[in-house]
Amino acid sequence: MCVVCGCGNDEAHVEVLPGNSAAVQDARGDLHYGLGGATAHVPGLSKQRTIQIEADVLGANQRLADRNRAHFLAHGVTAYNLVSGPGSGKTTLLCATITALQARTQHLPVAVIEGDQQTTLDADRIRATGASAIQVNTGRGCHLDAQMVGDAFAKLDLHSHAHSHSHADGHSHAAGPDALLFIENVGNLVCPALWDLGEAAKVVILSVTEGEDKPLKYPDMFAAAQLMVINKIDLLPYVPFDVTRCIEAARRINPDIEVLQVSATRGDGMDTWLDWLVHGHRH
Repeated sequence: MCVVCGCGNDEAHVEVLPGNSAAVQDARGDLHYGLGGATAHVPGLSKQRTIQIEADVLGANQRLADRNRAHFLAHGVTAYNLVSGPGSGKTTLLCATITALQARTQHLPVAVIEGDQQTTLDADRIRATGASAIQVNTGRGCHLDAQMVGDAFAKLDLHSHAHSHSHADGHSHAAGPDALLFIENVGNLVCPALWDLGEAAKVVILSVTEGEDKPLKYPDMFAAAQLMVINKIDLLPYVPFDVTRCIEAARRINPDIEVLQVSATRGDGMDTWLDWLVHGHRH
């Protein structure tokens, strides 16, 4: 049984292994640790205990994310959570986006919360564009959480905006946001999918050098995202990447996901990307 779409055949029959193993074995001998309510395996913990711990931790994070979301709205800020695997070109795309936004909408404030395990290399690249940026180093952590984002936002210039930007209906005006906040998450297609940071939308960035099967391999991330940006399309003549198959895979996981194709270095699709950021997304 496929846990993504529910399809199955005779070879997909699974059985629980004897003893204390948490794995389920299929007819080909492959082992599955992600079946059942826990959808994960933690040595020494039962599935019930794993579920309870996850509920407690994510519940606490959700309360902080909801607070962040209200805080962003009060400041007139639309926040986007940019997620991807390492090497997708996320920071390059972000730098090109900031530069293009500065040329197109000169009075739109833009800031970045930059997540990595170590170094300030990416935050330094962002600051070189003239945008305000706060580096958040997570140590051994593989994702940002709502507490980190709230702490970082308090140190950004956007936080100095008055709390008079919120609208009675809780939605942005048709003219677009008063300010943009980009949250560049740690490069990881697994853990960041579970963590709400208070963003208006998750944007998953996938480069053509990574393979069109990524949505099927990492379904939680593509299920959580509102937009998939296929990046580095200038390299399509040189890599075996099938755009149509990639989009079909993403929409198999998430039928509502939007898709844009861009090249941060050559500029393909950048105008459409900017339109989505400023006008296309609604809370």
